[in-house]
Amino acid sequence: MLLDPDMSGEIYVEDCQVCCNPIQIRFEMREDEVVHFEAVKLQ
Repeated sequence: MLLDPDMSGEIYVEDCQVCCNPIQIRFEMREDEVVHFEAVKLQ
């Protein structure tokens, strides 16, 4: 999965590349490094 650094700290929904189900994504970056990543399957 590619992460857009401009989306850091925001929550968005993306379809899974394998099963096409929606996933809620949240991540945070500091100094060009991912310091938190969370992916939750939506039903």
